[in-house]
Amino acid sequence: MGRRSERLSRQGMLASETGDGDVIQVVSRAFDVLRCFEGHEARLGNLEISNRCGLPRSTVSRLTHTLTRMGQLVYLPRDQKYRIGPSAVAMSTTMMKGLQLRNLIRLRLQDVADQLPGTVGFVIPDRFHLVYLEFARAANALGLHEATGSRISMATTAAGHAYTAALDPAVGDALIAEMEGELPESAKMLTPRIEANRRHLQEHGYVVACGLWSPHINGVAVPLWSPQYQTYVVTTIGLLSAMYDEARLHREVAPQMVELAAALGSLLEGADGDIFSNRIERKSLPVTAHNNNKILKTGAVNELEAGTRRPRPPRSVRAGDGRR
Repeated sequence: MGRRSERLSRQGMLASETGDGDVIQVVSRAFDVLRCFEGHEARLGNLEISNRCGLPRSTVSRLTHTLTRMGQLVYLPRDQKYRIGPSAVAMSTTMMKGLQLRNLIRLRLQDVADQLPGTVGFVIPDRFHLVYLEFARAANALGLHEATGSRISMATTAAGHAYTAALDPAVGDALIAEMEGELPESAKMLTPRIEANRRHLQEHGYVVACGLWSPHINGVAVPLWSPQYQTYVVTTIGLLSAMYDEARLHREVAPQMVELAAALGSLLEGADGDIFSNRIERKSLPVTAHNNNKILKTGAVNELEAGTRRPRPPRSVRAGDGRR
């Protein structure tokens, strides 16, 4: 009888942590726990993880125990905290091993950083945030200082506003609706700007955000389609507002960022060829300046998606790629 009760209890726990949609909540929550560890040296206890994730401490305790058994986390008895484990490090290292493409991306970012005194980044989406995959800055850069692996808010950055504007409107609206349930303040910042961002992106190929993350930082961002990740990625720059007001962003910065995005788009499209060879050369790439369709690929169709995707309401940006 005891075993049966234990089995029913365990089944009940799994049922309560499994959504009735297409997302298995216990898996989603496990990744939410791992996202809390920003950097290899981060040390967090269950209470800190609970506060960051917004999950009950009992749920966090079960997840950290399981992740520790899997090697994704390591428990530090003296500190009574956890840190990223060897399996997580090995997995990330394996994924990055073949990305020689990043070296070419970094060179392109540096070309712009050498001309503008800010931080130029190449970011990929992660739920309600974006993560720096690569960055570059001039030696005398002032203001925004990010690094590879840094996470930035989708709601308070030019990159986030560009990403949400690039999504199909139904998918973008679903993402913001989902954000309202978990990060209501962030959703409030995106909602009143989304339509204007969409129009400006469609007409000009970029998005500007001034003073959202900090009153001292203004930014420009351009989204582009990534065949590797099957989603939009974003190239962005942050500059001191005292040096670059909104008018100067449109006049001097935006054209360079649009050309940078076109060059990166050429790299991403050609990634199946010489881009992954061991010999990295600084090639002069053709640039299609001010070609919004080149960047956004508004008329493109995902071949895999066209053949296998079943029609359903766009409940979440995670359920589809959201291309316009």
